Amino acid sequence: MPITDLFTNNRQWAERMNQRDPGFFNRLARQQAPRYLWIGCSDSRVPANEIVGLLPGELFVHRNVANVVVHSDLNCLSVLQYAIDVLRVEHVIVCGHYGCGGIEAAWKKMGFGLIDNWLRHVQDVAERHTELFPRGITDAQATERLAELNVVDQVANVCRTTIVMDAWRRGQSLSIHGWIYGLHDGLLRDLGLSVTRDGTLAGEYAHVIAAIAGTPAAKK
Repeated sequence: MPITDLFTNNRQWAERMNQRDPGFFNRLARQQAPRYLWIGCSDSRVPANEIVGLLPGELFVHRNVANVVVHSDLNCLSVLQYAIDVLRVEHVIVCGHYGCGGIEAAWKKMGFGLIDNWLRHVQDVAERHTELFPRGITDAQATERLAELNVVDQVANVCRTTIVMDAWRRGQSLSIHGWIYGLHDGLLRDLGLSVTRDGTLAGEYAHVIAAIAGTPAAKK
């Protein structure tokens, strides 16, 4: 497709939106008021707004390779801080996906250059949970499991930021969720990790890790 076709597509999209809702762009230009922040993968096959059926203005989005949240990434932290402190979102969704090239590259330790340093964060997740990758596990099984574990660990990282902890301490309504998306069927799956207040992460995290491992969660 020639790049000029993107302008044609854009005009057609804008016309459709105006026909559906003549005041849509005027409202959008005045204010954005999303209730959700989506932290997802940069993969072009995972269009955040579309897969949850939300319009522009309804979902604040940050994306990077393998949906990683680390405390040294000022880009991600700036998005998180703006979404929580200024936009006052009520939900932060960390969403990974099966079939993620970044996860596969991290698992197989494939070399692509600079990005190898970024994917080291995903390899750290695998190394923290070596017991969940038993002898005989296939690469396909391992990458699916690592995709899930990566989401869970990134949710934990979000919860541990000063931004989220400060919001909870001042009584702001804020929930952090871990989801995963299937490229093969277009469906989202809730991994069962939703943290709504300070002091509950450890128990919720242990429960979800146990569920991924296929063993009952320890009693709390």
